[in-house]
Amino acid sequence: MRALTAARTPLSAVVGLCIVSLSFHIAIVATNHVHLTLALGFGELFKLGLITFSALTHWGLYGSLLLTFALTLRPGREALITGMARRLQGDVSGELALYTRRVTFAWCCFFAAQLTMSITLFCFAPLVVWSVFVNILDIPLVVAMFAAEYMCRLRCLRNPPRHSLAMILDMVANSRRDVGTWPALSDAARPD
Repeated sequence: MRALTAARTPLSAVVGLCIVSLSFHIAIVATNHVHLTLALGFGELFKLGLITFSALTHWGLYGSLLLTFALTLRPGREALITGMARRLQGDVSGELALYTRRVTFAWCCFFAAQLTMSITLFCFAPLVVWSVFVNILDIPLVVAMFAAEYMCRLRCLRNPPRHSLAMILDMVANSRRDVGTWPALSDAARPD
């Protein structure tokens, strides 16, 4: 039971993601000289499938994150991060609501930039360069975005909320459990 709990820690998840990403990068680097011809062997088809899977996974992840965050920025909707702040602390001040809406927009820009850069590198750069971006730099860029947002929060808000990573992960886990129990809100009843 203890091993199961240890596997759920954020550090073990990050280590697992790093190992998988590094493995994908090593496999893709080995395919750098694969040329598409009509006579591809089993090994080349496997490598091509691995590259395709890695690309589609990355694009699907960032495309869905971009869509999820962006849809909450439509007029009359509560921004995704504003909703998260409301779940963590209850009432959200006007200052915090405006800030979290802007942070939601900043994450949309980040996701769009990641997606655009990945597609551009895939189409126009050597596979090794694209693989470094997708498999090696991806997690550090996400961490840098979190750090930049945290620094902005401390600078821009008079009384910035300070939540531990454990509190945020618990809130996300509870949100996933509660999705089926949320009442349906009409567009008119949605908070601003």
